[in-house]
Amino acid sequence: MRDISATWMRGGTSKCWVFDADDLRVDGRTADEVLLRLYGSPDPRQIDGVGGATSTTSKAVVLSRSTHPGADVDYTFAQVGIAEGRVDRTSNCGNCSAVVGPWALRRGWVVPTGDVTEVRVHNTNTGQLIVLEVPTPGGRVVEEGHEHIPGVPTPGVGIRMWFVDPAGRTTGSLLPSGNPADVVHGVPVTLVDAGAPVVVVPAAAVGITGHESPAEIDAVPGLLDRLDVLRRASAVRMGLADTPRDAARAVPKLALVAEGAPGRSDVAVRMLSMGRTHPALAVTGSIALTLAARTAGTVLHDLVATEREDLLIDTPAGVIATVHGSRDGLPAVAVRRTARRIADALLALPEPTTAATVPTAAVHAA
Repeated sequence: MRDISATWMRGGTSKCWVFDADDLRVDGRTADEVLLRLYGSPDPRQIDGVGGATSTTSKAVVLSRSTHPGADVDYTFAQVGIAEGRVDRTSNCGNCSAVVGPWALRRGWVVPTGDVTEVRVHNTNTGQLIVLEVPTPGGRVVEEGHEHIPGVPTPGVGIRMWFVDPAGRTTGSLLPSGNPADVVHGVPVTLVDAGAPVVVVPAAAVGITGHESPAEIDAVPGLLDRLDVLRRASAVRMGLADTPRDAARAVPKLALVAEGAPGRSDVAVRMLSMGRTHPALAVTGSIALTLAARTAGTVLHDLVATEREDLLIDTPAGVIATVHGSRDGLPAVAVRRTARRIADALLALPEPTTAATVPTAAVHAA
């Protein structure tokens, strides 16, 4: 056994294990192999590892001191496959981005400056600069906060995250197809890349209201399969894959949108994550939706009748707000999240083995 240092943290509505990149360097094994073994993948229960058996709890944040000018920390996000033995680094997780500032401050990589400290983060997945505003009252590092966000029943340290100049970070263009709206398999869509590539789909176009719960959407016969076919075809149009079969599991994301509730929100969103309906909303997806709402001709712009700087997005967990502004003289979108350290741990990494294992199906049948 080899011990791997890690910190378990909640960022927004996700949980992730946070690693110093140096600690994942194990002779004879790739970082992906290390992560899969630590998380207990491939196994739908991740029974022999620290994975939580859901897409929002099988995430890794890998950090190092930044070598990029104007950044403090290099941050790589890894979505650790659950039933499949694969690690996906094709996109960022905005919720997990929130943990980078508190972790770097606690580690001493960034020195507090006044009541609020900026932690400048270079996301290696997308090349995105994320500026985190972390409370440091009196120049002190604090780990307890009193701010609440939708989808999390308990408070945490409130952090404002600015995604600086987010358009086209993956594909090179805000509208990768060159059009504000397209038709894919007979469905009107907008293909947008900001924060993350997202396929925006009017919920009514696929036969639902867009206000259903995640469980209700997942239970509609054939809907998830149909949406995945649509998502994979859109990936080809966005230049993310050569064929639908080649499309990554996590990219592009797909968001079902509908009119918001009067007096409550501007738009209702149900987003898919790793083939299921997300219990809240991917932060990177909210960045894409914010810019799509401000771009004439998109399927979302036609739904949102507001020119305010903020956008109120109704999610299964509640309403979140994004703000369109500027940072470092560049366009930027901000969203607030909370974060909390849950535990520091030494994760036991078993030595590689070639011994025969009992098939998962046989174990479940026992």
